[in-house]
Amino acid sequence: MSNVDFSTVTEVTGYKVTSEQLQRMYTRYRFAAEYCEGKDVLEIACGTGQGLGYLAKTARRVVGGDFDETIVSKARDHYQDRIAVTRMDAQNLPFTDASFDAVLCFEAIYYFDDPARFISEARRVLRKDGILLICTANKDWSGFNPSPFSHTYFSAPELHALLVRQGFRTELFADCPVGGDSLPARVISLIKQSAVKLHLMPKTMKGKELLKRLFMGKLRQLPPEVDDGMGPYLRPTPITHELPVAQFKVLFAVGHAN
Repeated sequence: MSNVDFSTVTEVTGYKVTSEQLQRMYTRYRFAAEYCEGKDVLEIACGTGQGLGYLAKTARRVVGGDFDETIVSKARDHYQDRIAVTRMDAQNLPFTDASFDAVLCFEAIYYFDDPARFISEARRVLRKDGILLICTANKDWSGFNPSPFSHTYFSAPELHALLVRQGFRTELFADCPVGGDSLPARVISLIKQSAVKLHLMPKTMKGKELLKRLFMGKLRQLPPEVDDGMGPYLRPTPITHELPVAQFKVLFAVGHAN
């Protein structure tokens, strides 16, 4: 894992992305902010740190970390002394017990070779009544495309069970409804599904830019920090843990430490 260049599959500041990507990122941090006000917050796998500044507006303290040193250096260059960003392993966190009120992990759990170890570590560094907030791609929607370097993706029931086994009282939510039934939407979905099955999808974020321009029009530059003007906010939808869901692209789990 130490030789993996995660910057190739990370939404790095300055990359060209779709409006949907921007809205998904904004939704993650706007939703997280509900649980972080006045709290000590750790974001694991923070990437180049686009959400750290947004959380710091209302949190008491924010710490960011990522496994990839190249990515960490970009976040440090932006935030300087404003927010602490460090290289860290999510499965062996460099913090003492009960150090944080909230631990966040967005679009990264599938890169961990031992997700249960990560959940255990998150539980260890959380204080009583702390929150673990996870966002991940939903493997059950028809357009799902696994990322290079990934290990395990979870269905809604599997994600719920993973947290419950570590003692979290867990709620599930979903975001980014699958596109409508219009002819263009169906054609794009069919092309993507075919490309995934034939292993023709580009493996890097940069490689996907051309396809996004072709099928989704003009792209926008990913800013260094999330802000409230990035797009409309629709709070993630509560869902059951009993059945997989296919009508959403993204899953959220909110674990409450007892």
